[in-house]
Amino acid sequence: MNFAYTDEQQAIFDLAGQILSEATPPARLLEIENSSGPRFDPDLWKKLGEAGLVGVAIPEQYGGGGCGFVEVAGIMEQIGRTTAPIPFFETAVLGAMAVCEFGSEAQKNAILPAVAEGKRILTAAIVEAEAPVERPVATARRLSSEEGWRLDGVKAFVPAAEIADQILVSASTEEGPALFIVDRAAPGVVLEALSTTSRMPESMMTLDGVVVGPDAYLGQPGQGQDMIAFIDLRANAALCNLALGVCEAALEMTAEYSKTRKQFDQPIAMFQAVSHREADAYVDTQAIRLTALEVAWLISVGRDAQQEVAMAKHFASEAGYRVTFSAQHIHGGIGVDREYPVHRYYVYARHLELTLGGSSHHLRRLGKLIANEAA
Repeated sequence: MNFAYTDEQQAIFDLAGQILSEATPPARLLEIENSSGPRFDPDLWKKLGEAGLVGVAIPEQYGGGGCGFVEVAGIMEQIGRTTAPIPFFETAVLGAMAVCEFGSEAQKNAILPAVAEGKRILTAAIVEAEAPVERPVATARRLSSEEGWRLDGVKAFVPAAEIADQILVSASTEEGPALFIVDRAAPGVVLEALSTTSRMPESMMTLDGVVVGPDAYLGQPGQGQDMIAFIDLRANAALCNLALGVCEAALEMTAEYSKTRKQFDQPIAMFQAVSHREADAYVDTQAIRLTALEVAWLISVGRDAQQEVAMAKHFASEAGYRVTFSAQHIHGGIGVDREYPVHRYYVYARHLELTLGGSSHHLRRLGKLIANEAA
């Protein structure tokens, strides 16, 4: 069997890599991170939109590229390699995919064309501090068929909420969990920016009597659990591919550094302690690659990927930490300099490890899936 990317897929990844690498030199990233606003490059985001990459998985009838999850995963890998400050994960994965799958025709026409052009940013608020994603504590109370719904509650760690135009919010109704499309600037929405080690923008989102119209209800009654699971599965799969890019870039940078850094008139790459550690990091990176690409393909062809995503997130969490920690360690003192690129890969890997649950969370999920299958 031929497991290579098609020419079209490779062209998409090459284009994404070229745009992202040219726009993210270390000086530019430091400039954005040292600014007063969220870690976001609007100029780069505009370029991605103009290149058709933001809407790569949006159907062609709504202005997108009509591709699948493999293409999204490949772009996520390139973002990981460059740690680009753009809300692609939030917009393309957390937001647009759910609208494509569950939205009404009116919702799709109102949202997706602007997303495909890079003129609208989406995200999702499905995480709460003390509740699993599938059972939100935030509530949605129906006012009337004409007035819509009232939302109350607190959502935690909402990525890119400060720069998003619309946020998909999970809440419990009398009929079970549901998703609502909420404008960031809607009355009653309060965002509190969080300080993250990776500087990725996240917020606590308080919903205090937020009223949304009937057209804000996503999907059909009774679909809420499926929609939340849909987002959670694809989000974790995308994070694995983001972690893959992070580890690849960190390993490449470390290999190059160890060939030029000398001790006792020898490149440190010649020392067994260094070369063995780099070899271990290479094996870990390939394990992340294998599991991340497997889940991307399974999702793209519509096959069940719950167990595989749990395994992939476990590898991305555990091995991602080992690879980036080794990269820092081999770099020595410069590795912990926050202005040196390898440190950014380390904090990115740590952030991705804990987003939507770390290794232990996904091992428990895998155990439950296996037990249920056996039962």
